[in-house]
Amino acid sequence: MSELAQEVEPKEVAELRREVRAWMQAHKPADPGFKLPQSFLEVESDRQFEFLRDWQRKVFDAGYLGLDWPAEYGGKGDPLKRQRVVSQELSRARAPFLVNVIGLQWAGPTILHYGTEAQKKRYLKPILSAEEIWCQGFSEPGAGSDLASATTRAERTAEGWLVTGHKVWTTLAHQSKWMILLARTDPGAGKYEGLSYFLFPMDVAGVTVQPLIKMTGEGGFNQVIFDRAPMGRDALLGQEGQGWQVAMTTLLFERGAAEGSGGGQVTASAESVQRLASLAARARRGGGRAAEDPVLRDRAAQLWIEEEALRLGSLRARIPGLNLDRPQALRLMNKLVYSEFNQRLAELACEMLGPATTLWLGDPHAVERAEWPRAYMNSFGMTIGGGTSEIQRNILGERVLGLPKSK
Repeated sequence: MSELAQEVEPKEVAELRREVRAWMQAHKPADPGFKLPQSFLEVESDRQFEFLRDWQRKVFDAGYLGLDWPAEYGGKGDPLKRQRVVSQELSRARAPFLVNVIGLQWAGPTILHYGTEAQKKRYLKPILSAEEIWCQGFSEPGAGSDLASATTRAERTAEGWLVTGHKVWTTLAHQSKWMILLARTDPGAGKYEGLSYFLFPMDVAGVTVQPLIKMTGEGGFNQVIFDRAPMGRDALLGQEGQGWQVAMTTLLFERGAAEGSGGGQVTASAESVQRLASLAARARRGGGRAAEDPVLRDRAAQLWIEEEALRLGSLRARIPGLNLDRPQALRLMNKLVYSEFNQRLAELACEMLGPATTLWLGDPHAVERAEWPRAYMNSFGMTIGGGTSEIQRNILGERVLGLPKSK
């Protein structure tokens, strides 16, 4: 956050920012001596997971998670802006991300919105403390971008439901206690009306988790196969047949179009033009520094302009009077613009590095431990997950610009 932005903050917000910044300086964990994932999409080993879960628990114990969630569910009942400050300072400090991202930012807010009182009391506090980790069971081999075509079935029984089907790209499934699950409960209904939304227990019989390896060589993604896996009657979130509506609420949180998360950040590092400029001053290109190349300098300047526009747009989105013409436009743009901005930023960094981009993890000559080429390859997961960039453009065209639906 810029110095100007800090100067105009209300006194209580500025005081919280100083408090959190001081706490981060005193408690940010040291390098553990092994590779850490760049985002929650790459948590593959037990030692990575335990390191990140311990860090989330420290942040929770310090009182910096769930600030805007009601106190009876483990939160503080504070204004949302206070949780926003904590998340900003986590990113600014380049602190490790909070591993229970899906619980904090997608499952938790959705449970707050649709859950019964019993569900809220049962599930929310363990999300904040990282005692119980969550994954998301939406995408399937034949239903990724067309999520409403999901075929995983939930059949009603006397005790609850039996789940049969196949989910893919299930981040953290190998470490999760619970899954937010979209399943078909009425095959005879329309594809939108026949879906229901469940809070599924991952530790029951009939669940097989198989790892999927990304092009970086890292795990973290999984596929999950259900073979008549049981769940109780109280697993249903919302009403039977209301699954599409509930899932769209989750996606509003996932895409940054709605606020209300328990806190945290998706990645360990807020890639920024400032960090890119530092790299340009050291990287060698054409017999000189990358910073001296006029084409690279111009592209970096364009990214700086875009970064500043994104920051100001984020501030504008919180002021209703500045969004009267298109109230949801800026929020619905969040996922698209930030994922593609970070991808272009990492791509330019790789161009600045030149041949050094080919040096990979473990190579003693790799610049910054190969974090930039790793970030570029990992960026494709961000432009696909939560709805591809093409899907996001369709949403903006239809919901913001009022264009007709594509055939």
